[in-house]
Amino acid sequence: MVNTRNDLKVGLIPAPGAPPAEWHVSEKPVAYDVALAEMTARAEAVARGEAAELVWLLEHPPLYTAGTSAKPQELIVARFPVHAVGRGGQFTYHGPGQRVGYLMLDLKRRAPDVRRFVATLEEWIIRTLAAFDVRGERREDRIGVWVRRPDKGGNAEDKIAAIGIRVSHWVTLHGFSLNVAPDLSHFSGIVPCGVADARYSVTSLADLGRKVSMQEVDCALQREFEDLFGAACSIQELGSTENKSPGRRNAKSAEPASR
Repeated sequence: MVNTRNDLKVGLIPAPGAPPAEWHVSEKPVAYDVALAEMTARAEAVARGEAAELVWLLEHPPLYTAGTSAKPQELIVARFPVHAVGRGGQFTYHGPGQRVGYLMLDLKRRAPDVRRFVATLEEWIIRTLAAFDVRGERREDRIGVWVRRPDKGGNAEDKIAAIGIRVSHWVTLHGFSLNVAPDLSHFSGIVPCGVADARYSVTSLADLGRKVSMQEVDCALQREFEDLFGAACSIQELGSTENKSPGRRNAKSAEPASR
């Protein structure tokens, strides 16, 4: 019997007595190189046992990122800065109105299973969308969270959340991007996540008629996170690089990406 992605177990609750993950929301857009340096340094500290796990919610200025599977021809026009990164996946867009979530979680404390982690990320987004009466779904052949669009005819579906991760020493990096109310025309410079089929496009909560604030989305994310990943405690500031000039602007993990 072949197991499908819908059959994967979800949930990565740590062992009883484990400290809660820290939860931080950035109020202002964070430059991508700053975020990458902070995330890399924090993941390394988590792996050494010197820092708590972290969930970081933020927005970026408009930009494209190219994952380890990105193909040059999928960059149609470089409308915004392009960052080559070590996460799995292909090209994606980040910008205002999109909630980006970076997770630095120690899978050794939870379950050393990358496929389960990805499935749990998808389930987290699906449950968050349900709070706004949107039915998100996973697909066997396409990572991320999708919404059926019968209003567009045929078998049309739109992607509302992308997922791209990296795992180094069993600590996760990168995470997801959820389209709340971004400018969807900004996706036109790339083939998003390498999906070129005309039946598939991108959407957002706003595009689906859900006028919700980023704060409302964050509240739903935190509530659903705790059911799937365990407790989280809010912190006001990150320790080193946010909104500062990082000393490691090109910091990258040496291990291969996972997805």
